[in-house]
Amino acid sequence: MTSFGVTLLSGGLDSTTVTAHARERCDHLTALTFRYGQSHSKEVHSAEQIADLLGIEHKLIDISFLKDVAWYSALTNPDAFPIPKDAQAQIGSSIPITYVPLRNTIFLALSAAYLESKLLHALEVDGLPVENVQATLYMAPNAIDYSGYPDCRPEFFDQMRRTLQYGSKLGTQYGVQIEVDTPIIQMSKAEIVEMGIRLKAPLEHTWSCYEGGDLPCGECDSCVLRAKGFEDAGVADPLLIRLGAAG
Repeated sequence: MTSFGVTLLSGGLDSTTVTAHARERCDHLTALTFRYGQSHSKEVHSAEQIADLLGIEHKLIDISFLKDVAWYSALTNPDAFPIPKDAQAQIGSSIPITYVPLRNTIFLALSAAYLESKLLHALEVDGLPVENVQATLYMAPNAIDYSGYPDCRPEFFDQMRRTLQYGSKLGTQYGVQIEVDTPIIQMSKAEIVEMGIRLKAPLEHTWSCYEGGDLPCGECDSCVLRAKGFEDAGVADPLLIRLGAAG
């Protein structure tokens, strides 16, 4: 069986851990990073470093027009919607302004199109037997220690798996299911930290903060959740150690 995969690599803790997981399971793996009009590019640079350190193919896809479509978000329109800093009180109470409208739906469709193109070329040009191929999207949503985004829940991905089966040539003509692997969706942040360490993922190069300063702000919900994960795991954050900010 020849496995083809695409991993969505944002440059953060979760997606880096999942990418390290994917590397162990996939023969032909590509990491995709989307430049979607986010307010800073620090996480994009992190993703480039991480893919290089893991030794996998990396493609940066520019969809910066998304900020003109999904503009109701602090991540794509920070001038109009400041990033909230009272995250500890707000996490889980409602869907926050850092939610980017339908971001995971768009990312999933684009990455599936890229993966399907690779598989169709393998089948129709390279002549790989259909019974010998496997297609998997690796994504890093989390529905336990998270900000409450609706497109990070298991039921969302259950529906998207069906959509990909019915809406793809791979599924309808060749009977090849595009699997969507979400290995950390039911994990706590501490469990994700432990998994990343176990897989020797380069966590010291990950960037989770919603802001792009020299140091993580420590106050946005992403920073708060990350800090909680390392604290609960009993491990110092290797990024802060690398930046000389631990202690």
